[in-house]
Amino acid sequence: MNARPSSPKLGLAAFGAAAVILGLCGFIWRDFALNWQRVPLGFPGRTGLACIAAACELLAGVAILARRFARAGAALLTILYGIFTTLWVIQALKAPAIYDSWGNVFEEFSLFAAGLTACAMLAPPDSRWAGKSHRIARIYGISAISFGVDHIVYWRVAATWVPAWLPPGQVFWIFFTAICFLLAAAAILLGIRARLAAALLAAEIFGFEIFVWIPKFIAGPHDHLNWSGNAINLAIMSGAWLVADAFSVSAQPATQTSV
Repeated sequence: MNARPSSPKLGLAAFGAAAVILGLCGFIWRDFALNWQRVPLGFPGRTGLACIAAACELLAGVAILARRFARAGAALLTILYGIFTTLWVIQALKAPAIYDSWGNVFEEFSLFAAGLTACAMLAPPDSRWAGKSHRIARIYGISAISFGVDHIVYWRVAATWVPAWLPPGQVFWIFFTAICFLLAAAAILLGIRARLAAALLAAEIFGFEIFVWIPKFIAGPHDHLNWSGNAINLAIMSGAWLVADAFSVSAQPATQTSV
């Protein structure tokens, strides 16, 4: 019979590990990831809801890493990230002319898109989702457009996050990364060298971890924002890695196995 081809699992594992980190951060701080998981202060039962969300992230991440319940874990994460995306959409619609909120919408949407891609990758061979992971993965490119636009619109603020010692200069790196985001978005959306583009996108986002978020964490290890920023950045990076894996799976021919 035709069997689903073996596929790279590193991106999926990284996606699960990032969810575990998000969950642990939620339990440590008994709160949502600041700025990214938009639940208003004073919302009824906010602390309890934050712990429930953390538990969902932790359980879903462990399920993905354990592989046996990976599909259920991916579905749970997709639902959760979809909720956080919706919360940011509500916020953005209150002031639609301010791009900052839309930038946050698409950061969360990138995690939702990666979750959908994971669900498709893990679908049974007889499912209507089977073999469509690379098509679903293309929607991740929408978020990559926003990443680039966000850098351009807020370049003055973004430039202050680039280490001053990094040549040839802070402003150069902001516009260089913006161009890279936009090129990656075009490649992913059009399906032209999409696997390479998604892999390079993951590497670019990991660069933010090395040059921005880890130094911030070292400088302020007791700052909740630094914990949240590191966790979310790793989640977005792993989402891009997962998308690259999805394009890799689509390129593999089906293999024949006997029963």
